[in-house]
Amino acid sequence: MRNIFHEEPEVRASSNIAGNLTDLWQKKRVTVLVPILNVALYICVAMSIMLFIERLYMTCVILGIKFLGKKRYTKYRLDALKEEVEKKKKEYPKVLVQIPMYNEREVYKLSIGAVCALSWPSQYLIVQVLDDSTNKSIRDMVQAECEKWSCKGVNVKYENRDNRSGYKAGALREGLQKEYVQDCKFVAIFDADFQPDDKFLWKTIPYLLENPELGLVQAKWKFVNADECLMTRLQEMSLDYHFNVEQEVGSTTCQFFGFNGTAGVWRIEAINDAGGWKDRTTVEDMDLAVRASLRGWKFIFVGDLPVKNELPSTFKTYRFQQHRWSCGPANLFKKMTKEIIFCERVSIWKKIQVVYAFFFVRKIIAHWVTFLFYCVVIPACAVVPEVYLPKLVAIYIPAITTLLNSGGTKRSLHLIVFWILFENVMSLHRSKAALIGLLEANRVNEWVVTEKLGNATRQRPSNLRSPKKRQCLGERIHIGEIYVGIYLLICAIFNMRLRNDHFFVYLFMQSVAFFIVGFGYVGIIPN
Repeated sequence: MRNIFHEEPEVRASSNIAGNLTDLWQKKRVTVLVPILNVALYICVAMSIMLFIERLYMTCVILGIKFLGKKRYTKYRLDALKEEVEKKKKEYPKVLVQIPMYNEREVYKLSIGAVCALSWPSQYLIVQVLDDSTNKSIRDMVQAECEKWSCKGVNVKYENRDNRSGYKAGALREGLQKEYVQDCKFVAIFDADFQPDDKFLWKTIPYLLENPELGLVQAKWKFVNADECLMTRLQEMSLDYHFNVEQEVGSTTCQFFGFNGTAGVWRIEAINDAGGWKDRTTVEDMDLAVRASLRGWKFIFVGDLPVKNELPSTFKTYRFQQHRWSCGPANLFKKMTKEIIFCERVSIWKKIQVVYAFFFVRKIIAHWVTFLFYCVVIPACAVVPEVYLPKLVAIYIPAITTLLNSGGTKRSLHLIVFWILFENVMSLHRSKAALIGLLEANRVNEWVVTEKLGNATRQRPSNLRSPKKRQCLGERIHIGEIYVGIYLLICAIFNMRLRNDHFFVYLFMQSVAFFIVGFGYVGIIPN
């Protein structure tokens, strides 16, 4: 009796404390957390349905295009136009080719050599190398390469600025203001790692000659290092959907589609009519395309004209690129929405397509719903029994949307699970970048040139793939991904213990993906 008398209060006290904490958690969960999660769930479901409808529409259209064989560029008499131009040799249009570059030690020879080998009468072709390099040794090498081709009879102009005002947009703008450009009708643009086929101009210029309302001809990208590592394969899947579906649908249905900043030919009159190059955002190519479209200029995408280029193979480089590609469109959306809505030269349908489908759904909603829904809300709902998580919106709609997104690269369909997990990880950066663009926060105009490795990665052994110094541990670790990985791991453990819906399988896999990226084990790791 004495032992019971002395021990019972302590046992009861700890039991009461645990019971009180449990009751408090249940009460707060029901009164505070559940309403918040329900509202977040409704918002995410609405965004998910918006994205699903847009993807379903794009898929239906592209299937119709392929079934009927009605690609827009096939309607043009390309061979007949080429013969007509060749017969009237005095009527060749003068073409300017611009190559903007910045400290491109690894690839400058590839791009300059490919452009200088273009098949076009030399007296009607000007190659303009716009070198903003700050490294003097690289400037000297680029200039020497230009002089080498100039000695071979190619009209190469080397232009170097003493500042990087306006970055790429500033370089392109100043390049068009040169006196020797005044009689050029068209300008082709290639980034420093792009290598066009020698027949590129013959496969693009005739479209512009036949249709005076055509302002832009955009070619497709082909990736020379897609098999470099798993990360480049996953990038290829995303970009193939963009070109094979988004660009093709936009072109064939005569809707708006953006200029990709390279591997395209502009009518210089269209550039000037739209107000020229502007550097108000980090997506100067999309900015010009929207303004030219509002002025009534038409665009065409040529899907059977691939131009070789390089994908980022290090995660650091890819992350900077994705920040620019996500932040810039959101910022441009904020700056141009009013202008698009009140433009009198375009139809209401086109305004809706540009503002809602192109910008709001593809450039903002697609990033936000991926991160908030799949990496925040669903994991939270999976551990709160009071929140009903319907499988239709949590599993089936996302699964169908994913299948529609990944159909552009058939050879990589077996990698679809890795692609889903990696895209969800990248949505952390993309959603944050889109928010920065909308709010015009401190990184809104951040411009980090995408590092290229050229042929170096394919000529060295795998253990010497990069000439860069070995990364320190601090550069490889990404705290944001690690925090999200911990959150998902905790949610997975609680879901496994509290609920019987097996969401923990996805949560564990997604958590591992965040940890892999968070600790830097993705892409090529510089030695």
